[in-house]
Amino acid sequence: MKVKFILPALMEAKSPFWRPIKYSLFPPLGLATLAAYCSPEDELDLQDEHVEELNTDDQPDLVIIQVYITNAFRAYALADHYRKKGCYVCLGGLHASSLPEEAIPHADTIFIGPGEDTFPQFLIDFRNGRAKKMYLNAKREIETIPPIRRDLIKHHLYFVPNSIVVSRGCPHHCDFCYKDAFFEGGKSFYTQRVDAALAEIDRLPGRHLYFLDGHLLGNYKFSSALFEGMKGMNRVFQGASTVDAILRGDLIEKAAEAGLRSIFIGFETLNPKNLAQSNKKQNLGKDYNEAIKRLHSLGIMINGSFVFGLDDDDKDVFKYTVDWAVSQGITTSTFHILTPYPSTRLYQQMEADGRILHRDWDKYDTRQVVYQTKGLSAAELKQGYDWAYNSFYSWQNIAKASVQHDSVKHMLKHFAYAGGWKKFEPAWNFLIKTQGLNKTLPVLEAILSKVRGKDKREPLQPFPAIG
Repeated sequence: MKVKFILPALMEAKSPFWRPIKYSLFPPLGLATLAAYCSPEDELDLQDEHVEELNTDDQPDLVIIQVYITNAFRAYALADHYRKKGCYVCLGGLHASSLPEEAIPHADTIFIGPGEDTFPQFLIDFRNGRAKKMYLNAKREIETIPPIRRDLIKHHLYFVPNSIVVSRGCPHHCDFCYKDAFFEGGKSFYTQRVDAALAEIDRLPGRHLYFLDGHLLGNYKFSSALFEGMKGMNRVFQGASTVDAILRGDLIEKAAEAGLRSIFIGFETLNPKNLAQSNKKQNLGKDYNEAIKRLHSLGIMINGSFVFGLDDDDKDVFKYTVDWAVSQGITTSTFHILTPYPSTRLYQQMEADGRILHRDWDKYDTRQVVYQTKGLSAAELKQGYDWAYNSFYSWQNIAKASVQHDSVKHMLKHFAYAGGWKKFEPAWNFLIKTQGLNKTLPVLEAILSKVRGKDKREPLQPFPAIG
């Protein structure tokens, strides 16, 4: 049986003229994970449209398409194309799970929620000619999943090819997060067995790892054992966590000892009222400054995430946030315009209040205003968002943030990482076009080399209730 797995892309991600580096960072693993359940006799093809041109002239028996919000229309068009050719088409993923009534006219079968239990059952049903229209996830565990079909991934097209996932979901329930819709009706956070996770790490060549988990430190027992098992592997890795997990116990020290060198943190807002409004309870009352000091003392760089457009924001939020992030020595920042994703509590509340402006999912990319704002006009929000990116990544602020560290090596590391990420996009674009992106990985590994030092700054304080 010929089976084709497709991850559709936004138009900008497959443009022949400009392809931002963020779309070529690491291989997504969802489809490669499902592919592991296919028979060894099946002929499999996996295409990620972010990094390659799709071949749509083929005639597979089965087409599996992953749908998220900003590729939804592209995914539906591809599904319709293959169905007209007589192929059997399945849709799954975050968006299909959130809006099954929208996805189902474009598919022979749709999957709701994670597919580790439903996809194997579907394959059995499909081979026996009795596949159902919809499969709803019920079992939430990943202890016995087969090894990911990494042989189907075109690793040379990605900057950091060693992506890995050792858990599913997140233990927290922020109102604006898509996760709760995807994991509705069961456990919203669960992990692999430690030995299985370590075995998967052992399969990966080189030193660098990129953990795609929403919360790598979300389960103390699992993460502690994982980091203990990684000691001595000579790995450097990047991942994501919360302020709360960094401040609690000794898990972040164990992660650093195992090779953690860069971490994504959802600060989201410096305003406690906005945190409460968003149900981001894990950040309320937590000392952001202390968490940052702890990370810097361990030589861990920080990618801070911030959301603009929450109802308590005003015109000062952009400058205040940028000034605070720079004064803290945060290496990179990811700014977002608040985006109400379908089936989230935020979307449901805004829809009830008549604040949703449209359902053009292509524009739900956290860079455009798609809801009726409060406190700020839509123009002020968009202009402030653009200004924040330009200001934070100005050479002046990159240098200013760099010198917040007390170690010269950490200063240089910060400057190289932040500057390289945002100030050399034409060079990244050239490397993407010439398929030379992966050859620069040793530079990243060098930048992520171990640095330790005590942070002795007196930082700019955020709102008093945070720290």
